[in-house]
Amino acid sequence: MSSHISVESVGETKLREVWSIEDFARRHRIGKEEEVRLKRLFGDFATKQELLSNAQRPPLFR
Repeated sequence: MSSHISVESVGETKLREVWSIEDFARRHRIGKEEEVRLKRLFGDFATKQELLSNAQRPPLFR
């Protein structure tokens, strides 16, 4: 029996991690309004992929 792990499955597993919306917002510097919008959309938890696909951040200008 071979234990083979593909790169695709590892990447996919990371995206399926379930995150707290509050934790995600804090780590990605997302404002309170956007955090509230994401909570309305998903509840208190969502997968990392869902959050990355749906979070809206204002552009950071220097």
